[in-house]
Amino acid sequence: MSSTGAVEVKVPRKQVISWALWDWGTSAFSVLITTFVFARYIVSSYFIDPKIVAAYEAAGGEGQATGTALTNFQAAEANLTSWVGWALAIGGVAVAVIAPVVGQRTDAGGKRKLWLGINTGIVIAATAAMFFVEGTPQFFALGIVLLTIGNVFYEMANVNYNAMLLQVSTPKNMGRISGFGWGMGYFGGIVVLLIALVGFILGDPPYWFGVTTDGGMNIRVVAVFGALWALAFSLPVLLNVPENIATHPGKKAGIIESYKILFRKIADLYKNSRPTFYFLLASAVFRDGLAAVFAFGGILAGTVFGLSFTEVILFAIGGNLVAGIGVLFSGWIDDKIGSKRVIVIALIGLVLTGIGLFIFHDGGATAFWIGGLMLTFFVGPAQASARAFLGHLAPEGEEGEIFGLYATTGRAVSFLAPTLFAIFVSAFGATYFGILGIVIVLLAGLLLMIPLRAKFIR
Repeated sequence: MSSTGAVEVKVPRKQVISWALWDWGTSAFSVLITTFVFARYIVSSYFIDPKIVAAYEAAGGEGQATGTALTNFQAAEANLTSWVGWALAIGGVAVAVIAPVVGQRTDAGGKRKLWLGINTGIVIAATAAMFFVEGTPQFFALGIVLLTIGNVFYEMANVNYNAMLLQVSTPKNMGRISGFGWGMGYFGGIVVLLIALVGFILGDPPYWFGVTTDGGMNIRVVAVFGALWALAFSLPVLLNVPENIATHPGKKAGIIESYKILFRKIADLYKNSRPTFYFLLASAVFRDGLAAVFAFGGILAGTVFGLSFTEVILFAIGGNLVAGIGVLFSGWIDDKIGSKRVIVIALIGLVLTGIGLFIFHDGGATAFWIGGLMLTFFVGPAQASARAFLGHLAPEGEEGEIFGLYATTGRAVSFLAPTLFAIFVSAFGATYFGILGIVIVLLAGLLLMIPLRAKFIR
C-alpha cells in the first residue's frame, strides 16, 4: 500500500478476515471479563464481609432491606467498585509508560505480529487464572490484580493489532475495514455471551458439566471458557497476516535510547505534524471515557439499575447487536463524510445519553435498557473512526510507533475516568454518581475534538 495513494495494492480477503477474527476472539476478554461477567462478579456480595451480607439478607435483601443494613451493604459495594477503579487507573499508567516504546521497537525490528502473539498470550493466561478467584473476600485482591494484568496486556496487544490495520486496508477502505474489525468484535461478543448465558448462568445449577455456583464456580468457569475462545480465534491473524517489514533491520536500541527516540518523535509531531499531535491529545481524553463506559457498564447495570447476572448478560447481547450494527454503518459513513464528523456525532450522543442515565438512575432496568442501548450504538463508531482517523495520519513504516503513542496518550490520562468515577462514588456514597465522572471526560474529549483540523497523508 502506498502512503501517497498513487498505487493501491489489493489486500487478500483472507488476511482481512484473519485480522478481524482477532477482535472476534478477544471480545471474550472485553465482554466476559472487563464489562459484563467477571467485573460484576468481583464487586458482588461474594466479596463483601459475610456479616454485612447476612445483616442485609436478614433485613429482606434486594428491594426490601432498609436502614443500617442497606446503608452498610451499599457502602461495601461502593468500596469494592472504587478499588476496581483505582486498579484500572494503575494499569493505565503502566500502559502509558511502555506502549509507545513497544510500538516503536516492533516497527524497527519487524516484530509486530510476534508481540501481538506474546501480549495476547499473557491476556489469555491472566483470564484463565481467574478460575482461582474464589467467591470469598480474601480472593478479591487476586481478582483485581489479574483484571489489571489482563487489561494492561490487552492494551499492549491492541497497539500491535491497530497498527496492522494499515497492513490489511487501503486509504479508500480504511474506515470500512476498521469498522469491520470492531463489528466482528461486537458480533463475536454476542456469540460468546450467548454460550456463557446458556451454559453457565441462565436458570438454576447445576450447569453444563455439573458446574455449580459454589464459590462463584460458574463465573470462574466462564473465565476459562473466555480464555479458550480467545486462544482459538487469535491464531488466524498469527498464521495468515505477514510480519511487518522492519524499518531498521539489525539495529537495536536500548530502553533509554528508545525513550530518547520517543521524545524526539513527540517533539517532531508537535513541530511538523501539529494535527496529529492534537488528535492524540483529544482522542486520549474521549477514549478514556469510552473505555470507562465498558469498564463500569456491567457494574452500573447491577449495582445501580438492579439487573441480575442473567439480565446483564441479556443486555450485553442486545447491546453488542446494536453496537455491531452501529459500527458497520458508521464504517461506511466514515469513508463518505470523514472520520471526524462520525467521532463528533458519536460523542454528542454519548454525552446526552450519559446525562439521561444519571437523571433517571432510579428508573430501574427499563431506564438502563433504553440508555444503555443508546450508549452502545454510539461507542463503536467513535472507537472505529478514531482508529481510522489516525490510520490516515500515520506515516508509512511508523504505524506501530504512532499507535503506540495513541495508546500512551490515552493511558497518560487514563486515570481521568476511573479516578473521577471513584471520587464521585466515594464523595457521594452512591455508585450512580460515577456516571457523572464518565460524562465529564466524554464532554472534555468532544470539546477538544471539535476545533481540530487535519490533512490526511494516506
